[in-house]
Amino acid sequence: MKARSHFASIALAALLTTSAMPAQAATPDPRAGEPAFRALYKELVETDSSWPDGSCTLAAERMGARLKAAGYPEGDVTVIVDPAHPKEGNLSAILRGSNAKLPALLLLAHIDVVAAKRADWTRDPFVMVEENGYFYGRGTSDDKAMAAAFTDALIRFRQEGYKPKRTIKLALTCGEETEKALNGVEYLLKNKRDALSAGWALNEGGGGSLDEAGKPVSNGIQAGEKVYQDFTFAATAPGGHSSRQAPHVNAIGWMSEALARVNAYDFPVDLTPAAKAFFGASAPLYPAQTRAMAAVGTGKATDADYAAVSAANPSWNATLRTTCIPTMISGGHATNAQPQAVTANVNCRIIPGEGADMILAKLAELGGDKVKVSFADPPHAGSPAPPLTPQIMGPIEAISKDMWPGVPVIPRLATGATDGRHTNAAGIPTYGVSGLFADPDGQGVHGLNERIRVKSLMDGRAFMYRLVKAYTQ
Repeated sequence: MKARSHFASIALAALLTTSAMPAQAATPDPRAGEPAFRALYKELVETDSSWPDGSCTLAAERMGARLKAAGYPEGDVTVIVDPAHPKEGNLSAILRGSNAKLPALLLLAHIDVVAAKRADWTRDPFVMVEENGYFYGRGTSDDKAMAAAFTDALIRFRQEGYKPKRTIKLALTCGEETEKALNGVEYLLKNKRDALSAGWALNEGGGGSLDEAGKPVSNGIQAGEKVYQDFTFAATAPGGHSSRQAPHVNAIGWMSEALARVNAYDFPVDLTPAAKAFFGASAPLYPAQTRAMAAVGTGKATDADYAAVSAANPSWNATLRTTCIPTMISGGHATNAQPQAVTANVNCRIIPGEGADMILAKLAELGGDKVKVSFADPPHAGSPAPPLTPQIMGPIEAISKDMWPGVPVIPRLATGATDGRHTNAAGIPTYGVSGLFADPDGQGVHGLNERIRVKSLMDGRAFMYRLVKAYTQ
């Protein structure tokens, strides 16, 4: 893993060298055109793109129409739809750079949203409302804020006559929120690879944190995400009357012992570049754990340091290592009979670079000779962690410092999943970057009354405008 990360760092540093320019180079006002942006954002939020009732295709068409109205040629703005999934379309757009030798920058955002039931919401989820300093509506935060900011940036670049050296690609995709819909990123990688091919990509998953008073605490940058994988544990026994059990012959007993071993097992610490940077940068924010976190950040942590960090916060433990936990169990067929079959699901979140086969082998060892362990579904492609080079981090840190003085930029490894798992696995280093600062309560993402602070959205829009220019001018 270290060898691959080193190679990737060299390659990415080389392709970025010409674009890592000072953040101050941009001359147009990054906050100009707010009324037009509000109209674009409102139209996108109010286009129901949930599965199965809504339409990503309609959302893609509407954003495409705005790009064409700004002067993009027909051939540079394309709505891509699988005929078998007519409502699950994607938008591809391109602003061509002057230097064709420079790999492109990809701006990636999903435009599908989690379903929202009107009866459960205070307001209509598909009518955007501005109230008490917030925009309310399904998708206002996840992920139409980024989709709107990216589309708006390309429109403004065209209107300004901006000529990037590096080509900028935009992909607004469907199917991120549910496996029941066609995943747009997977579809494009398989059928329209050029729509996504790039030197690196900016995606959701990053963003800032606010305290209870609304003050910025940190600006998070996602660099890599753990791989989701389910495993099936199965135990079988002859069965029989419950009054005539042979000693230690019981499928539920065997399964219980196997799952207890899984539950008690800690996978080895495996630090990604983002995890190491996270603990180092976060250490000053947590006085009780500063010393141990700083040691992890410098690579000089002891077993006691790792234990202290793991015990302090479940998310920190998940950042340090692969985790596997039992999540479902089923077995037995009668209250007065010995169980003949028991199955269980063990869900793992695997550190980038660790193979699923390696995890399977360890789980089989923990399962013992009475429990069979197998993949619940085909192994998901590994998603290597992208390198945190100065060429990537420099512009982010410079712009963040200018906009939010004293607020640290903190890389992190995502323990959940975004479409970045597909692009990273396809060899496109993908970073979660947004400049959108969120309340500590989660802002109703995937839940009721989703919202985003108006100020956070406008700040994030300005941040992204500046960052894309810094990478491409």
